[in-house]
Amino acid sequence: MRHHVGPAATLPGMSISYPKVPGLVQSPGFSHVAVIPPGSTMIHVGGQNGVDATGAVISDDVAAQSARAIENAEAALAAAGATLADVVGWTVLIHQDADLRAAYGAVGPKLARAGAPPLVTAARVAGLGVPGALIEIAAIAALTP
Repeated sequence: MRHHVGPAATLPGMSISYPKVPGLVQSPGFSHVAVIPPGSTMIHVGGQNGVDATGAVISDDVAAQSARAIENAEAALAAAGATLADVVGWTVLIHQDADLRAAYGAVGPKLARAGAPPLVTAARVAGLGVPGALIEIAAIAALTP
């Protein structure tokens, strides 16, 4: 059931909220739900790999690829007028043979946020669309009115 939100919800200064969900684990690393106020601009960043400007995979090291993938996501966000602080949710796909700790060690500090962490969905996968890629990172960001 959808509820109508009155005009007060569109006032400038409204922010994204991350309600605590009773019965679900509370983590400093991720939230379970985000509420985006009406009038916000949504930005979707497609999956970014550890590739250079020509599309070539930069290394066979997952930490290096992870660092570059997050840099690429950051550049895409900047092109839309957003920053990492505006990210509401991340999707992280990591190749099943890659070192998970090394990957998260490289991107974890950039994904984390004090207070109300973003949503995070992660999966181990058999392969990615870019040959040689070990990680792919996508984001959804919101700019509030």
